[in-house]
Amino acid sequence: MGETTRKRVLVVDDAALVRLYYRGALERCGFEVVEALNGLEGLEKLLAAPVDLLVVDVNMPQMDGLTFVDSVRRQPLPLASTPVLVASTESGPQDLAAARAAGANFYVVKPVGQEALAEYAKMLCGVAA
Repeated sequence: MGETTRKRVLVVDDAALVRLYYRGALERCGFEVVEALNGLEGLEKLLAAPVDLLVVDVNMPQMDGLTFVDSVRRQPLPLASTPVLVASTESGPQDLAAARAAGANFYVVKPVGQEALAEYAKMLCGVAA
């Protein structure tokens, strides 16, 4: 990805190590990465500067990931249509259903490999592999 076409990804996760891991995988593929500690901070950052993709954890303090995704989907277009990848330790069918109901485009169970995360991000952003 050239500098003029760099896609921006907002990673929303309360775990610093997870954010660092995701940042490494995404930056190696040419994405610009912005981080937030929880859904509330993520919403503030998203409203200040829209991104091309959201990578969101579910279990976080202040505002959980599904509430965050639902809040994004309630924003005006084009913000409401920002692709969302939910990455969670929750793996039951009810968890996938809850993420879909909130408006997630894609759901993966942690741990997510760096190569897989990069491929999912490219797919959701429409970037050629």
